[in-house]
Amino acid sequence: MVLPGNSPLKYKNCKHIFSGIQPTGVLHLGNYFGAVKQWVSLQNAGHDVVLSIVDQHAITVSQKRCDLLHNTLTMAASLIACGIDPEKSILFQQSHVPEHSELNVLLRSVAHTALLARQAHYKDKLKTLKHVPSLGLFSYPVLQAADILLYETTHVPVGDDQKQHIQLARQIARQFNAKYGKDILRLPQAIILDDSLARVKSLCQPNKKMSKSDVNPNSRIEILDSPDLIRHKVNSAYTAEYYGNIACTPEDSQAAVANLMSIHSVVSGIDLESLNKKYANESIDEYKNIVGNAVAEHMAPIKEKADLLLKEPEGLLQILEWGAKKAQIRAQNTIGKIHQKLGFSLW
Repeated sequence: MVLPGNSPLKYKNCKHIFSGIQPTGVLHLGNYFGAVKQWVSLQNAGHDVVLSIVDQHAITVSQKRCDLLHNTLTMAASLIACGIDPEKSILFQQSHVPEHSELNVLLRSVAHTALLARQAHYKDKLKTLKHVPSLGLFSYPVLQAADILLYETTHVPVGDDQKQHIQLARQIARQFNAKYGKDILRLPQAIILDDSLARVKSLCQPNKKMSKSDVNPNSRIEILDSPDLIRHKVNSAYTAEYYGNIACTPEDSQAAVANLMSIHSVVSGIDLESLNKKYANESIDEYKNIVGNAVAEHMAPIKEKADLLLKEPEGLLQILEWGAKKAQIRAQNTIGKIHQKLGFSLW
């Protein structure tokens, strides 16, 4: 049975976007510019955007109950503060739409274990795990495919290094359609996000990406950091103990200074070539002060809005529940069509 209601059909001439983000850690500068800000642009361009805080993915590794709930609310507040509008986009908590779990189970009937075992994400996790991997971690890509396919998604925004996830979702959808009926599940396409906006690196190891999972909090600028903490982190950034001017940066410090310039560029909107010309004669210490102030000024309104939202957790829960209701109407449409094709129901 296909349910009426909040159907994506009203968005006939636009992209149907799905993206998910785990509630683990606070969004940092790389997340903001590399993904969230671009989701906001898609939303404001009039596309149909569905965003899920994927808490079921988060529990593939150990989580404390209180931390998971706190992190979910923090993520919701952060996304809204960054510009996600619950009136324009659907923002919800994955576990509150049970159709994600159901489609996950159904897709497992066609997903091949050999293919899952070859996934780069799984191999990377095995390197850092201190215990035997769970079935949830192994089958993570199947749940991810269910997340995407549940909403008749046409496009999924990903970084260039995440294309494999979308290729796998397409392959699972093709296998499911081949077994149970043509065009049951729509095959999504990847939108490759602008990597120039995601070029922000760790403040401590400028050859590595800025990461939520880095054990050193000084390696990243989080969107909820205070202005003073942002300035402190930038001033403490690794620059190979070099104190000359930027134009004469030695080789062992080039990556670190390039990272500071990348950060300065994304928060100011000034291209790197112009920054090089303008600040070539600044000392690294002086330039760190300039960058720290620019980042603090850019992020202050986001932190202020997120802090206000977090003071009213009941309001955030209402927003997520409202989003879950809208998401579930769409999800039930998809599950209803699948039930017909599989012989689970007559209509």
